[in-house]
Order: sequence, then C-alpha cells, then structure tokens
Amino acid sequence: MEVIICANEEQVGRIAAARIASALARRPDPVMGLATGSSPLGTYAALKERVDAGTLNLSNATFFALDEYLGLPRTDPNSYAETIRRTFTEPLGVDPQRVHVPVGDAEDTDASCEQYEAAIAAAGGIDVQILGIGSNGHIGFNEPGSSFTSRTRTKTLTARTRADNARFFGPGFVPTHCVTQGLGTIMDAGRLVLTALGEAKAEAVAAAVEGPVSAMCPASILQFHRYATVVVDEDAASHLQLKDYYRDSFALLPQGRRPV
Repeated sequence: MEVIICANEEQVGRIAAARIASALARRPDPVMGLATGSSPLGTYAALKERVDAGTLNLSNATFFALDEYLGLPRTDPNSYAETIRRTFTEPLGVDPQRVHVPVGDAEDTDASCEQYEAAIAAAGGIDVQILGIGSNGHIGFNEPGSSFTSRTRTKTLTARTRADNARFFGPGFVPTHCVTQGLGTIMDAGRLVLTALGEAKAEAVAAAVEGPVSAMCPASILQFHRYATVVVDEDAASHLQLKDYYRDSFALLPQGRRPV
C-alpha cells in the first residue's frame, strides 16, 4: 500500500488526480469508479484542471458510482446520482449517458444490483476506483461486518453513518438503507485511490492502513490490494504510527514515479 501525506486538501486532490490520470491513460476507453462525499471534491477539481488543459481526455471513459441511498429517486437533490451530476459530470463536461449510478428506487432491487455488476463486467472492469472512508472505516457503504467477498447489494446503514450524514437531510429524515458496490467488487478494480481529510477520519485511516485486516474496519481490506494508494492530509494522518516512514517513502520515489 502506498501512503502519501499531504500538507493540505489542494495537494491531496492534485496527487490523487495524478495517480488516477496515470491509471486511466493505460486504456483508450478506461473505466473509472466514482465516490461521493467531501473527500473526493479536491480530486475532481484537479481532474477538471487536467481536462481543461487538454492533458486528460475523458470522452471515451465510462463511470460507475459506488453507492446510492435506497428509496431515493435519481432526481432527489440528496441522491448520489444528483450529487455525482453536480460535482463531477457537469463540471468535467462528461457525457451523462456514460455515468452509471446504482438505482435507489428500483422495483426489484436484487435484480438491479445484479445488472449493475454485469454492467461493470461488460465495460471491462473498473481501471481505477476512487474511495473515501467513513469514520467507522466503511468504504462505499460497506459497513463494519461486511463480507470481504460481497458484491453490489443493499445494506443497512449504521447509526454512526446515519449521524454523520444527517447534515445533508432535513430534520427527522435520514435514509436507513443503501445500495452499494461490495468489497469484492471494489477489490476487482485495477487501482484503488482513497483520499481522506481531517481529524475525524484519523482513527479510521490508521485502522485501515496499519491495523489488522478485519471486517470491523472494511477499508483494511485495501492492505490486500496490489495497487492501493491512500492520500491524506496531515490531520487525517495524525494517528498513523509510521508517518515519518511514509513521508520518506514518497520523498525518495524515483523522479518518474512522482505524481505531477
């Protein structure tokens, strides 16, 4: 696992975008996994800069979002379909027909989940998956206790996740369930890039990077991925025991491997 500690959110986004762009460049029709939340916003901004500068072409790319709230239609302002549209699809000028999000209000949710898995496979698999991390260590909405071999499915959200997400919803309503790519689905991606910001994520980051691999911290499964990169700011890195080693590892990278 590659761990990169950055001075601020802007640097996190820039370095994550460099790793993502490098992975996408390996295919003429790449497939990219999208995350929501605040952590990837700087990454999306840095990717937009590359698109605007003409150094990144996403016109032939296909995109798959990690998750969606169960019961919310795509047009709901708090749906992840709408969030992806606002924060990624429109700012980067991506064809919305190439952006796929799990269906939160499908008549047959189980069938819809199977179709989502089939669509990812038909696209050739995900080349690079962007990830955030919840304060309880979840990735996607794979809450603690999730199976490491799980595929796209419905999940019940923990009380901690609902509390963390309550700020996005009106008083008295926070979704209790979701549709999410499974940990097995996520681990099939060619490269994983996880970003985290702030002290609130420090405990989860430390458990994911340095703790035992355990279903109690779903993000710890990234330790088993061949190409996983974790990019964090100083606050999110504050509980890591090997901070100095990670800084040295990045500083001593050969010139050709340094993100630009």
